[in-house]
Amino acid sequence: MKKAPERSCVGCGERKEKKDLLRIVRGEDGELIPDESGKLPGRGAYLCRKPECAALAKKKRAFHRALRADADHPIAEGAYDRLEERLQNEG
Repeated sequence: MKKAPERSCVGCGERKEKKDLLRIVRGEDGELIPDESGKLPGRGAYLCRKPECAALAKKKRAFHRALRADADHPIAEGAYDRLEERLQNEG
């Protein structure tokens, strides 16, 4: 039997099956884009589908690190807040 791939949440650090996490990619404009299909181009970071994990990721600046953001490729202002709000509306 084949083992399911696991990933770590950038917020809480908990390891879960890949299908249970939400993949996030950085768009051209620096926006954090949820990738439901898992097929958007670019480097991805995984997050639990809980607003608390989005808040932890914001506090730790986890997407800056995971998506290798820098001065040339920044994360958009307010992107963490919009992601957290989206997760609150989902749940």
